[in-house]
Amino acid sequence: MGSATSDTPAAADPAASGRTPLTHAAETGLKIVVVGGFGVGKTTLVRSVSEIRPLNTEEVMTQAGVGVDETGEVTAKTTTTVAFDFGRISLNERMVLYLFGAPGQERFWFLWDRLFSGTLGAVVLVDTRRMDDSWYAIDRLEHHGTPFVVAVNRFDDDAARHSLDEIRLALALPDRVPLIDCDARVRTSGKHVLVTLVDHLYQLALAQEGAP
Repeated sequence: MGSATSDTPAAADPAASGRTPLTHAAETGLKIVVVGGFGVGKTTLVRSVSEIRPLNTEEVMTQAGVGVDETGEVTAKTTTTVAFDFGRISLNERMVLYLFGAPGQERFWFLWDRLFSGTLGAVVLVDTRRMDDSWYAIDRLEHHGTPFVVAVNRFDDDAARHSLDEIRLALALPDRVPLIDCDARVRTSGKHVLVTLVDHLYQLALAQEGAP
């Protein structure tokens, strides 16, 4: 997917964009990783929700990538993340999320294990045109024991083609894993994904505290 967003990224003056800068009261920083297949919209999601100008490591795709980076259904994509994306969003005055968007191409998967280090939870972004690309992300998160939610990046008439129940079945997701719709281009939608993840982590923490 392209990286256009419906909200302009934060400028030098965060207040001008209506986004709240990090306050001195913030005391809890949570590391979140956004993973998924190539071109699914990870960079777009980080850009749309970040309250600071996000750090991107996107490079223009060249002929050298032909046959290596399979564009498939995303033929309009002209850039690719070669390391990771980084953004930040304050959930409230005391809690801040640090967002890391992982590169989707197989040749950069070796970076994932390092990105997962210290991660509290993750978002798996799914493109229903290429759901098979989500398997590796889900497998690695389960291997590391990292809690995650799955967000289906909807666009065009995608919602009419695949229901959430069909997607859950296709990905073999257990009921305990939250599965929601989103539009990575829209800031409010991206924030809903992150709030869903934080709620999921909170419920898991409560369950662990109540376990014998």
